Amino acid sequence: MLLKELKQIKEERFKHETCKMVDEEITKPSEKSKRGKKSRVAGQKFETKIREDLEKKGWVVSKWINTVDYDKNKVVPAKRKYNPFSKILTIGTGFPDFVCFKRIDKKEEEETIEGTSIPEEYVKKENKEIFEVIGLEVKTNGYLDQIEKGMCFWYLKNKIFSRILIAKKGKDKEDNGIQYIDFNKKYDENSNTQ
Repeated sequence: MLLKELKQIKEERFKHETCKMVDEEITKPSEKSKRGKKSRVAGQKFETKIREDLEKKGWVVSKWINTVDYDKNKVVPAKRKYNPFSKILTIGTGFPDFVCFKRIDKKEEEETIEGTSIPEEYVKKENKEIFEVIGLEVKTNGYLDQIEKGMCFWYLKNKIFSRILIAKKGKDKEDNGIQYIDFNKKYDENSNTQ
């Protein structure tokens, strides 16, 4: 009888300690979770820095909330993402991150953002006012994955944007810590590699 009671007490204690350990693991944020949170915050700060930089240069910058639907062969609104833990609905998850536009003056026909040139078919003709509309993707490392490259080629082929720039972190203080890369110069459609 006594052995049976002791065994039952041990089992209850084991269950209690196991539940306590599981509860502690659930409440503690994991290392990956902490790293992910820090990366998201750093990415948002960098996006804000880029937006401010372009606005200082005279560009109108807006969040792009669309993406490419290859089945319909057109631009469609991006799906919103819902986070059940924070109860937040994320808007603006389109690709690229920003759409930027600026009126092209006769004086600025050669280049607009730090050495990136405007394609000739978009340069001002006669007395018509022409605006350059570009897509801007923010990547701290400057690399696009295969899906993003495919979308960029589609946008350029269908003349949604005159060009697409990739903003990455720069090393010099002269460039305000930002480096702009022209997508066409970095990636070749035929080789589809860097």
